[in-house]
Amino acid sequence: MVKTTANLSITNTVKGKLPRLPFLKLKNAILGEKYELSVVFVSPEKAKKLNLAHRGKNKPANVLSFPLSKNSGEIFLCVPEIKKSAKDFDRQGGRLVGFFFIHALVHLKGNRHGSTMEKTEEKFRKVFDI
Repeated sequence: MVKTTANLSITNTVKGKLPRLPFLKLKNAILGEKYELSVVFVSPEKAKKLNLAHRGKNKPANVLSFPLSKNSGEIFLCVPEIKKSAKDFDRQGGRLVGFFFIHALVHLKGNRHGSTMEKTEEKFRKVFDI
């Protein structure tokens, strides 16, 4: 299933429904309306292949983000891997996926792990109640 709106494409390559999240509003709030974003929901097998190819880690990633240019990027989300983190982040369902989606968006904005990134993520989690 592919869902496309203004500067946002969401592709579900696995079985199951997508979480109900304001993907476009989150993207626009963090990256801007002109930023072109592709979001792909993938299986653990695909997440593992991507993680190995791009990060040298032979395990499935819960989320991967790739800037393609200054104004475009891709995010890969693996819901089964994300669900394994539910206890660590005290969230479930769509709120948990939203937590990781915000994390990926902030990476695409250019932030690296650290206190600045955490503050930025927290700001958007509060605004969107995630």
